Order: sequence, then structure tokens, then C-alpha cells
Amino acid sequence: MSETATYDLVVIGGGPGGYVAAIRAAQLGMKVACVERDRLGGVCLNWGCIPTKALIAGAEFYHRLTHEAEEWGVKAEGVTHDWGRVIERSREVAGQLNKGVGFLLKKNKVTHIEGHAFIPSAGKVEIYASDDSERQGSVKQVLEAGKILIATGARPRPLPGAEFDGKRIIGAKEAMTLTEQPKSMVIVGAGAIGMEFAYVYNAYGTRCTVVEMMDRVLPIEDTEASDVVERAFGKMGVTVKTGHKTLSLEKTDEGVRATVAPADDESKTEVLEADVVLVAIGVMGRYDGLFDASLGVETFKDHIKVDYRSAGADYQTSVPGIYAIGDVIGPPWLAHVSSEEGIVCVERMAGHEVEDIDYDAIPGCTYCQPQVASVGLTERACEEQGIEYVASKFPFAASGKAQALGATEGFCKLISGKKHGEVLGAHMVGEGVTELIAEIGLAIKLEATMDEVIGTMHAHPTLSEATHEAALGAQNRMIHF
Repeated sequence: MSETATYDLVVIGGGPGGYVAAIRAAQLGMKVACVERDRLGGVCLNWGCIPTKALIAGAEFYHRLTHEAEEWGVKAEGVTHDWGRVIERSREVAGQLNKGVGFLLKKNKVTHIEGHAFIPSAGKVEIYASDDSERQGSVKQVLEAGKILIATGARPRPLPGAEFDGKRIIGAKEAMTLTEQPKSMVIVGAGAIGMEFAYVYNAYGTRCTVVEMMDRVLPIEDTEASDVVERAFGKMGVTVKTGHKTLSLEKTDEGVRATVAPADDESKTEVLEADVVLVAIGVMGRYDGLFDASLGVETFKDHIKVDYRSAGADYQTSVPGIYAIGDVIGPPWLAHVSSEEGIVCVERMAGHEVEDIDYDAIPGCTYCQPQVASVGLTERACEEQGIEYVASKFPFAASGKAQALGATEGFCKLISGKKHGEVLGAHMVGEGVTELIAEIGLAIKLEATMDEVIGTMHAHPTLSEATHEAALGAQNRMIHF
């Protein structure tokens, strides 16, 4: 007979949304259980954000040795790589952080329960043995909860008619654990995931072709930033086909045959042959096997429906007492957003007044080289909303620190209101910009103006001076360009 335990809150999912929510709820005095069927840390820590950054760091190091060593006075003849060790290091990094999450849950007195959660009714969670998305056997444990928080994340969206097989047609998880490096790869989708993997595999010698249906890579980013990245990838030898649709994928004895065509004329087909095809066209909410339709949790476009963008949102689903946060409820599918949603959700469960998340001022980062980072409004968004704005741009080629680093590609662009100079957005491309974007996120949060950015002294020599110069440029006061 299964045992029963009672909690104030049961969090389902141990990723960056779930474990952060669980810890904060415990800090607020709730008795909390966190149920995870796989590895603590979720996709982000185990199969996404963290291990990919480890792979990218290695790729950057290897690229400099094989392409730039002589410029730096380094003799690096005959440099090769050990693919197995490349993958192994990224797994070691993920493994260390996975242990860290377990420690944090224990430190904050959150009960960690391993298994597959199933919600038969509000206030009740059944725990089964887990085999990926399927629950196995009979109920191991029953959890009674005042509130249930779903934080189960998302899974890769397959290309219609071409399901993932984990070997030839793969998603991001398989891309970071391939035991053998493919000689060639087609990547469907030029968003952050597709471009990051294109950078990694190309750096180690895989022949990469990126196919994107939109008219540019990183289509949600600033147009000029996208152009810089596409040019850089071309110089590195990556083939990019924007404005192209992938019509079909066919597995062959040698690999995969991808049929593509211009998005505006599908009759002009082209066949691309590759060892492996990585499909990176987005994600869909992961709630399979979590509840039956009879529970009444409303879903919409492959995600759990929550009115999370309304003022005072409590992240409650259509069933009272059941909440949802993170990737499972929809865009922007970012770990830092999931964490913040988890905190806001449990704070409001506890009856605390906290600020709404500003979904229009969420920083986004892409970690290929050159890096891309953005926050706030784009020029296009300003035009669509009828906002009079000033766009000021400072190139890293004019930055002393960038010159010293040998990283002069890209720019820092700031968007500000024309009348009052309020900071509306930032769009950066280049070395280290993912570490620079937080300054402008804070400026937007504090409703700062360009005067205040200008009045903030930036240390010399740093890449952050580009932000200061771009702010000066909004007032036609730029010094170094």
C-alpha cells in the first residue's frame, strides 16, 4: 500500500523554474516537496544552457588555437581535438551543478522526491516509477497538497513528418552527447539553439548548413545584429540558407537527405545530404502523462494556459489550486524567466505583494561568436507602436579593449525616447555582450534616461565603455567614433 504525505506545496519539475520556486516557498515557511522524474536542474542545467556553454567555451578555445594562434605569437602546429573529451567535460560541468541543486534543496528543507508525478485531482499528486515520459507500475506514494505548481518545462518540437530518432534526426539533447562527431550536419532553424550548435560543430570541423525559413538568422533579434552574425558565420565556413523551408527529411544508409526550397517557391527544391540533421525549430510544453483531460486543466497551442501577462497574475491554471510557470506555459522559453515566474508565483501564494514581471524588458542572449544580447524594444517595435525614438550605435572596432582582445566585430546599439531620452532598449553583438546587457536591463527597470547612463562612469579600458559611448551618441556627443 502506498504511503501518503501532506505538504503545503508540491512542485512538479526540478528545473530552474521548479527548484527556485520550491526553495523560495520553503523560505517563506511552506512545507514543500519537489518532484523530478529525471535529473535535478532540468533541461537548462543538464541538457541546455549550462552544458552548451561549456561546449561553446571549448569551441572558442579550439578556434583560436587553429585560426588565430599565429597572430598572437603562439606556435600551435598540428593541433587536434579529442571529441570524447569535448563532450565529457560538458557533462562533468552539468553533473557538478546537478549535485549543487540537490544540496540547495536539502539546505532549504525541501523534500526531493524522485519519480513520475500524476495529478488525479486538485490537491493530490500520485508518484510512480518513471521511464522518460511514461509512468510505470502502481502508485509508490501519494502527496496531498494545498497547492500544486507545475514546472515541467518543454521538449523540442519535431519537424512535421520527421520524428526524432535520437541518432540521425536529433534535438539539442542528442547534439550535445553524440559519441561520434559527424562529418556533416544540417541544422533546421537559425534561432539561438541552431546558431550555437552550428558554431560549436563548425569550430571542430563538421561541415554545417543552417536552414532558416525567415529572411535572416536570429529572426527575433535586431536586424543589424543578425546581419553581423550571418556574415561572421559565412567567414567561418558555415553555409546559411535563409528564406528556405525544409520540406522533408529522409533517412538513408549514409545519413539523412533534407529537401529544402525557397519559402516563397517550394517548386525550386534542393537536396542536402548530411550525416545528421539537428532540428531546432522551437519547443512545446512538456505535460504528457501529467494529468488526464478529466482534470480540466486548459491547454492552448501545446502549452498549459495561464494568463501570465495580465496585471497581478498568480499563474493559476483553469483548475483552482493548480498553478503553472516556466516553459510549459509558453514563450519566451528562457530559464531566467522561469525562475522569476516561480518566485512571483509562490510570493503571491503566500499573500505577498510583489511587482509583475515586465515581459517587455526580458534580456535575451545567444552565445555563439560573435555573441548577441538584447533587452527592451527594437527599432521595428518602436515604429509599430508609433514611438518616436533615437537609435545610437557604437562599433567595437572603435573600442580600445576590443582591439586589445582582437574582437572588433559588432556594436552596441541603444534605443531611447526622442523627447525625454528614456532608455527603451539595447541590442548588442560582439565579444562579451551577454555580460554587458544587464546594465541596460537595470536602466529600463529604473526608468533611467540617457543622461543617467552618460553620468555613470564606466571604467577604462572595458567593453562596457561601448554602452557609454552609445549613450553619448544619442545626444550627438560621441567621443571615440
